[in-house]
Amino acid sequence: MQLRYGFRLYPSAGQRTALARACGCARVVYNDALRIRETARAQGLPFPKTGDLSKLLITEAKKTPERAWLADVSAVVLQQSLRDLDTAYRNFFDGLKGKRPRMGAPRYKSKRDTRQAVRFTANARWSLTPGGKLRLPKIGDVEVRWSRRLPSAPSTVTVIRDSAGRYFASFIVETGEESPLLETPAEIGIDLGLTHFAVLSDGTKIGSPRFLRRAEKRLKKAQRDLSRKKKGSANRAKARVKVARAHARVADARREFHHQLSTRLIRENQAVAVEDLAVKGLARTRLAKSVHDAGWSAFVAMLEYKTVRYGRTFVRIGRFEPTSQVCSACGVKDGPKPLAVREWTCAVCGTVHDRDVNAAVNVALAAGLAVSARGAQVRPAPVPAPRGEAGTHPKPTPTAA
Repeated sequence: MQLRYGFRLYPSAGQRTALARACGCARVVYNDALRIRETARAQGLPFPKTGDLSKLLITEAKKTPERAWLADVSAVVLQQSLRDLDTAYRNFFDGLKGKRPRMGAPRYKSKRDTRQAVRFTANARWSLTPGGKLRLPKIGDVEVRWSRRLPSAPSTVTVIRDSAGRYFASFIVETGEESPLLETPAEIGIDLGLTHFAVLSDGTKIGSPRFLRRAEKRLKKAQRDLSRKKKGSANRAKARVKVARAHARVADARREFHHQLSTRLIRENQAVAVEDLAVKGLARTRLAKSVHDAGWSAFVAMLEYKTVRYGRTFVRIGRFEPTSQVCSACGVKDGPKPLAVREWTCAVCGTVHDRDVNAAVNVALAAGLAVSARGAQVRPAPVPAPRGEAGTHPKPTPTAA
């Protein structure tokens, strides 16, 4: 299994300049390659291969006065830029063939993009120094704020500068099978919502933190200050960074909440079932802001990969399963109900249901899980955390997208 570990970087002023130069050179090579391929497509010519583009846009371009400055950065960074373009085209064509969700064609990168990234593979001869710094070619030894140990030697590192001006190192690590957690008989179904972020089939209700809603006042003030600054001025650039940092704090808090909750659910339950929600459709309704604030997709993705990593079972049921319409006690379908109806009584067996708890139980039943206590406040015994996961950093540590 491949995992990503993200850590905060603190480059010096000179290193920030070198990183900006590397990002700029990678962007130029990417745009040149995209321009050549789009021109070939418009003229009906064969699709240029990556090897030919590498020779033309990197090896030969360095010998010209117009592109001589490409030699100031590591050649591996430029090669990775071409591979990123290949990946963008492959994802685009796979979307057209139905192998993955559709996405747009590759687009040109702008020097005004607030997020920049460069990737170093093993061929770049980057390394970790004995003092714990990240040594990058033609950049130097960059200070890293380590929050935990890497489980094995990383194969690739991506240096990212986000919109808030922060730098991160994202390491790709190859790991074997983790020692599975201690088995537990508990199996859980999860009903995701807005009033409560998650309702479990054992009756537990987890409140929605609403990070964006709570930070709206501060975000509005920062955005208002930005709108009053003159375009192109230095004060506007500073105000933009303040807005980006405010949004970054919200995103970091949400990600930390997702990690903590998903890890707890995986440790306490042998199997986890969730419903496949149509997030894109819900995001086009009047509830769009609350849907995006909840971040259901990111949370479900964390559950999925953590179950694989720690030997648990993950089940995703279809989005058209009538979990809110079926009585979990007798199985009779009672029909759709408005969202204002939070409790209802089954007309056949007379069972009084909490709408969300009943839906969570039906999610577990649809996944084939054994639900022993329907609606009861029953919590499984705590399971010891594996030693490799203990002792994390006390402060939220952002990770790369």
